[in-house]
Amino acid sequence: MRGAAPPHIAQRRTPVTVTDPRPETTTAPPAAAEAELKHRPGRWIDNWNPENAAQWAKEGKAIASRNLRWSIFAEFLGFVVWQLWSVVVVSLPAAGFQLSTGEIFWLISMPSLVGATLRIPYTFMVPRFGGRNWTIVSAGLLLIPSIGLAIAVSNPATPFGLLLLIAAFAGFGGGNFASSMANITFFYPAAQKGYALGLNAAGGNLGASVAQFVVPIVITVGAAATLNLPLAGLIWVPLIIVAMVGAYLRMDNLSSAKADITASLAALKEPHLWIMAVLYIGTFGSFIGFAGVFPKLLADTFPDFKGFAIGTATVTLAFLGALVGSLARPYGGKLADRFGGTVITMGAFTVMGLGILGVILTLPMQNFAIFLLCFLVLFAAAGMGNGSTYRMIPTIFALRSNSGIGAQRKAAAALGLISAIGAYGGFFIPQLLGFSKTTFGSYTPALGWFALAYVAFLALTAGVYLRMSKKSGTRI
Repeated sequence: MRGAAPPHIAQRRTPVTVTDPRPETTTAPPAAAEAELKHRPGRWIDNWNPENAAQWAKEGKAIASRNLRWSIFAEFLGFVVWQLWSVVVVSLPAAGFQLSTGEIFWLISMPSLVGATLRIPYTFMVPRFGGRNWTIVSAGLLLIPSIGLAIAVSNPATPFGLLLLIAAFAGFGGGNFASSMANITFFYPAAQKGYALGLNAAGGNLGASVAQFVVPIVITVGAAATLNLPLAGLIWVPLIIVAMVGAYLRMDNLSSAKADITASLAALKEPHLWIMAVLYIGTFGSFIGFAGVFPKLLADTFPDFKGFAIGTATVTLAFLGALVGSLARPYGGKLADRFGGTVITMGAFTVMGLGILGVILTLPMQNFAIFLLCFLVLFAAAGMGNGSTYRMIPTIFALRSNSGIGAQRKAAAALGLISAIGAYGGFFIPQLLGFSKTTFGSYTPALGWFALAYVAFLALTAGVYLRMSKKSGTRI
């Protein structure tokens, strides 16, 4: 080809920042041009192809790992902010706030309602603005609920409507999960997506546990007769700024990241998207729903148990639920790889039902250790179910693939949509528990409803996917 560089020259080329104003007139051979990353102002990267082994080994892996680390940190803070109100509401009565049981449960559930709803548009923000750019913006939005909470809880006269509005802003943290997962998907080759997305999800989920561990300590340390409630929001402000600066300096935008609207519309027409969304409400919805309400359940069921005193600070055990669920999630995925997601998901729903029944049967004993143990079993099973249900989705869409949109594209779109729908469980569980408490004076009826729901989820999983697995001869 006229104008082509000799092979020995092309092999010596190394990726550099593009300054040539004529990018379409390159003289490099096609293979070399495709392998060479082009860096543009604003930390935009062209020609990204993680499936190119040479590009991945040369600099792609290092770039992806750097973006993953900052993505995890930003998403971690998103989960922290998402769960702040679940911790703070328990202390509001002691701080002089006059709130009904129903109002308290609205403050717990509103962040989940908004966060689940935001997950759908957040999924498309990365292709529209760039992963780095959107991470800066989405992290910056966390300043609104953090500072807003600090201002609102400093005055017991703050009206409930304003408290609810600020709690709604905490939903920004729930939306971060969708954009963070969508962004990391573009950085990794297919063979490593599962591992990268698992780390990203687990790192984010840990934010719920950290918030429930740190906030009670911070608001009680050094406090005598009063609580330092504003610190519940203010302590995260410096870390949010660090996340914004880190994303600005260290993350990248990929020009190859495109929104697959066609695949999303095709996935919405697939019946199995809706079936898996229901199952994900049962797994992830249970995790985030019970994580949000667990501090309130502990405080109401065992009012005399205030936690463990360490100096002037108080450590509660509510954080253990979210911690166990977060750590169990990767194991659910690993077991699903070995035995199939259907079997592990069925086991998860079985154990979750038994955990709830254990709580119901032992509540009259008023034994804190047994109550905590039963809920930790529930959290562990929910976490494993999160991993196993996610593992089922690509296999199901591959089996359903025929003509038209490819299975991989539809599965990728379905993962984002299913994660959004499943997060609504974080709204429904507190609402049902609040309804049960205000109507019947007890949480037991709602716990019974949840046990029946897990039986229904179990039957649905077995009736649809166990049969599909046997019929197709493929382990789902």
